[in-house]
Amino acid sequence: MEPPLEIVGISHKTAPIGVRECVAVSGARLERLLESLKSEAGETVVVSTCNRTELYMVEPRRRALDIYRDHLGRYTRYAYHYQGREALTHLFRVAAGLDSLVMGEAQILGQVRNGLFAARRVRTTGPLSEKAFQTAIAAGKRARSETGIGRGATSVAYAAVDLARAVFGDLDGLRALVLGAGEMAERVLGHLAHYGAAEIWVLNRTPANAERLARRYGGRAYGMEHVAEALGSADIVIASAAAPHYVVREERVREVLKRRASPLFLIDIALPRNIDPAISRLPGAYLYNIDDLENVARKNREARAGELPRVERIIADEVAGWLEWYAGHLAADRIRRLKSWIEEALRRELAAALGPAAAREDVERLVHRLAGKTAHPLIRLAKDPQLGPALERMLEG
Repeated sequence: MEPPLEIVGISHKTAPIGVRECVAVSGARLERLLESLKSEAGETVVVSTCNRTELYMVEPRRRALDIYRDHLGRYTRYAYHYQGREALTHLFRVAAGLDSLVMGEAQILGQVRNGLFAARRVRTTGPLSEKAFQTAIAAGKRARSETGIGRGATSVAYAAVDLARAVFGDLDGLRALVLGAGEMAERVLGHLAHYGAAEIWVLNRTPANAERLARRYGGRAYGMEHVAEALGSADIVIASAAAPHYVVREERVREVLKRRASPLFLIDIALPRNIDPAISRLPGAYLYNIDDLENVARKNREARAGELPRVERIIADEVAGWLEWYAGHLAADRIRRLKSWIEEALRRELAAALGPAAAREDVERLVHRLAGKTAHPLIRLAKDPQLGPALERMLEG
């Protein structure tokens, strides 16, 4: 039997960054979305990253695509929709890093886990989604430990620095400005330091967080109020701050460029974007975003192509294991419902036969004993994948 799982979403494969940033959700907004979907499905989990926003639903009361249309609005045409085993396989591929812009990236595993944790906080998970996501995370860990899919530098942060190396040829002597102090910024700083950037500045809304990272990589830290000053001195800017608005605006860069003799290179790997896209029209400014990392991502996919069959086998193995668990879950549920159905029928018959004078304890004792004997020959039907659904229809009738 096909699992009652549906996925609908958009990703870097179906939608440009301008669309992805409009439908991405995080923090309180993510939890509000989950709350609003409580009445639409038995279980719901949302995974939202810079490259995807996906809604996972178990037994939705109407088509998941129709439900998600309220969130996507006019962007529905960019959505994909998977059901049953195909949906389960997609989740496992996402967790293993096969559906990422940079194949094999490790960060997606934590993002899948965060989606599960957010759903738990809002109480929208259940036995099927819990088992599906826990198995997906296990599949992702196996892929990284048993194959070389994640070997070496595999992340959007690395792709951004690699793009900078492609532009400049060498980072030696360059001054780099990093916006943000989260996990992505830390990865960027590590790669910049590794490839020899001469000076590194870290700007963040919370200066203490910027100071923590800058100290680790021998850089300098400032608050975001110093962004204009830092733009005037930097050769390259890599933005990954968690901000709901543009941190670097067109008018600010226009003024900075008037005082600069050299061009300014900016790479925006944040979602929503940190850098105003209009800056790309300014003479002397060269702006790239996540979608411009495709060339680096293509080289990454080619380098890891030989690992794909091994990862696919792991995913197929984990999918088969989940489906085997699901068959047992269905059988256990049918057996429980069967016994309840028989007990209720016996309870009615005994109450009618013995009359109101019969002791309730005696009736219940007799009900449980007879129910067990009556249900025993039917349990085989409950476990049978072909006959089980017929038994379910009988119980519902």
